Amino acid sequence: MPFSLSWSLSTMDFMAKLRAVYRCGECGGSSPKWLGRCPTCSEWNTLVEELQSTGVAGGAASVLPPSRPIPIGDVDLREAASRSTGLPELDLVLSGGLVPGSVTLVGGEPGIGKSTLLLQSLAAMATAGARVLLVTAEESLQQVRLRADRLGALSADLHLVAETSLPHVLAHLGSLRPDVVVVDSIQTVFDPDLGSVPGSVSQVRECAHRLVREAKEQTITTVLVGHVTKEGALAGPRVLEHLVDTVLSFEGDRHHALRVLRAVKHRFGSTQDLGLFEMTEAGLTGVADPSGLFLADRRAGVAGSVVVPTVDGNRPLLVEMQALVSSSTLAQPRRCALGLDSGRLSLLLAVLERRVGIALGGMDVHASGVGGVRVIEPGADLAIALALVSSLTGRALADDVVAYGEVGLGGELRQVSLPERRLVEAGRLGFRRAIVPASGPPAPPGVEMLRASTLAEAIDLAAINSGC
Repeated sequence: MPFSLSWSLSTMDFMAKLRAVYRCGECGGSSPKWLGRCPTCSEWNTLVEELQSTGVAGGAASVLPPSRPIPIGDVDLREAASRSTGLPELDLVLSGGLVPGSVTLVGGEPGIGKSTLLLQSLAAMATAGARVLLVTAEESLQQVRLRADRLGALSADLHLVAETSLPHVLAHLGSLRPDVVVVDSIQTVFDPDLGSVPGSVSQVRECAHRLVREAKEQTITTVLVGHVTKEGALAGPRVLEHLVDTVLSFEGDRHHALRVLRAVKHRFGSTQDLGLFEMTEAGLTGVADPSGLFLADRRAGVAGSVVVPTVDGNRPLLVEMQALVSSSTLAQPRRCALGLDSGRLSLLLAVLERRVGIALGGMDVHASGVGGVRVIEPGADLAIALALVSSLTGRALADDVVAYGEVGLGGELRQVSLPERRLVEAGRLGFRRAIVPASGPPAPPGVEMLRASTLAEAIDLAAINSGC
């Protein structure tokens, strides 16, 4: 009887330490019972059941000693000196490199090149004298070695370990004491002490929290690779982005060689810098002249083609906008926007019909940006509208003309950000005239400004309105 009572009490004590909760896969909020809609973020069908520990064992050991307040002038900035990644485009986005003790989250679609980018960077840092560790939680050591052979990324100070268990990963960090560690990916790392499967909300949150704490305690520069959803957002709880210091988004089109790296969040610098890479057989290489790359295959004298100087972050880029307008046999004509905002295209079609008198309601309309870059800024409005009119009339713009400006609902042209950088970049590539809003800045040397107050005036300046 005493043995049975003791067994019963210990069993009840164990069961009391676990309880079922329903965790939201979008925001990480919890609910004691399943609901169709998350009470925290109002998303539908995102609650997943998981077991949560209610015990406090080990909680006291995980509490860090209190910090001592110091005057702000006594803070040693040498501890925040960044380390170059060995890739100039990556350093540009990171405002100089990786900061010791920082945690960076890199997200992107499967197969876009995240592992290639980080392996090249680790090899470059290892060659420069840093001790680096790659925790491959998805691929085998042989797969990583084959990629390193292809990229020429072999270095004696580049260490590999295939591990998914969080306690083992932390043990490797303690024994190797690396300067930089990459975990690929955070969704496949799990803590056996948690009562949930790898990739669940609680696993991703708790494993990321432990790795962040370890990075701060041991001053280890940590990079986490994250999966993305079909909408392009980082998978897992939203709190994951708040835990880290930097969030990088690696984007691109599988059918194009261009890759774009941008900082969504960066505690150590600006989020306005853009990194551009080209995927080659030898890996990712930085693009020194992206505007020249975008316009390399452009054909001059083609109706429906207009070059627009855009700005992504702080970086000016010249992109060719193309449009094709043709008669339609459908009751509802096609509207196709590739690499553009379909809502902006519909707005421009309405403005052309209502404010300029050019009706395209019965025509099939196709518009796209060339080069695999998505152009969503309003500064491309004027170029898209001119490309539509050019395709409709069959008259091409002059080869040395660029155009930029936001089109308002009243047909007026509005100024956009960083016009000087746009015009300087256009002049560098040999464009001598620019159709711009009337409120634009003075013209830079070598570029003539063709100012227009309305879209109709811009069409007249472009000399493409014959037959409209």
